[in-house]
Amino acid sequence: MAKTRASLAKRIALGVAATLVALVVVATAAFFMLFGHEFKTLTSIQKVDDYPLYTMTYDGDYGIDEFLAQGGASNDAELIDFVVGRIMKGLPITIELPDLACSTFNATTPEGDAIFGRNFDLEYSPGMLVRTNPTDGYASVSMVNLGFLGYGEQKLPEDLVSSLTTLAAPYAPLDGVNEAGLAVGVLLIDTDPTDQQTDKVDITTTTAIRMMLDGCATVDEAVAMLGEYDMHSSANSCYHFQIADASGDSAIVEYIGDELSVLRPGDETTMGTSEGTAYQAATNFLLTPGDYDFGGGQDRYEVLMGALEASNGAVSEEGAMDMLQSVSREVQVRDDGSVFQTQWSCVYNLDDLTASIIMGGKYDEPAFEVSLAE
Repeated sequence: MAKTRASLAKRIALGVAATLVALVVVATAAFFMLFGHEFKTLTSIQKVDDYPLYTMTYDGDYGIDEFLAQGGASNDAELIDFVVGRIMKGLPITIELPDLACSTFNATTPEGDAIFGRNFDLEYSPGMLVRTNPTDGYASVSMVNLGFLGYGEQKLPEDLVSSLTTLAAPYAPLDGVNEAGLAVGVLLIDTDPTDQQTDKVDITTTTAIRMMLDGCATVDEAVAMLGEYDMHSSANSCYHFQIADASGDSAIVEYIGDELSVLRPGDETTMGTSEGTAYQAATNFLLTPGDYDFGGGQDRYEVLMGALEASNGAVSEEGAMDMLQSVSREVQVRDDGSVFQTQWSCVYNLDDLTASIIMGGKYDEPAFEVSLAE
């Protein structure tokens, strides 16, 4: 009788164990059906610079077509609602763009490659280089300030749990380049926020960058795309974009009285063309001719344009980084204790499809190099 009971207990135990294993298998399968792409994305994160800078390869669809189909977003809150529901599975996040004191320019190397330079100036900003490869769009790399997603010195994406919010990164790019050779950067303007009100689909500043990188191969295509949507500035501020492509073409897109204003090399500003080489620069004031010169950074603009004019718009990648260093912001400690400086400097080669990145003003150290071909 004792043997029979022991045998029965053993069979029951084995049955329970088998059931538990089956449940674990089913649960694991269900998890990867629901979160497999997200898990693969988060496990791709690598720290590549101690400032810090991270890299992440986004796996799967981040829903930009769905975002536009539902009417887009006319403010950050609506964008956050979409990201929380579509990507974050209900996990609350913040996306916030504070004052950006930045510089951009485009030029051509002596070998004929189109290049795009960008300084991002702000308080301490952990950076992330995000790779995306949408099914119906262009692959790209873009820089994201993780501070906009709630990260800082006390919270960084160092493990699976702490990195969850980085899943929103595709919706918060500030500059980048795609596989077609289109580059874009955004810069703050100290004037009234853009708030276009027509019957077009609504987009915000960072979603516009995402859409340009995903869907445009040339400056003309990017400018045309921006004209198809109602722009609403993120963080209740105003911004302008500098856009360049592999042909050497470029444009600066501004919003004057909620109307699109497009500036090309050789327009009625100090932007120039020389011997067939076009170049432009932008900082933090409006360049549209007229009584619209709101903002600052005129000193940085003059330095960049002076260097471009002196070289007839021909600058090596090393020279481009030197130009960025010449207009970089040194460490400034503000009254509230925050430290303001150039957070990253990027030189994008629009023909080779590479990016060289220096974090935290460490110009005496080797840049982090990345290629879209990798």
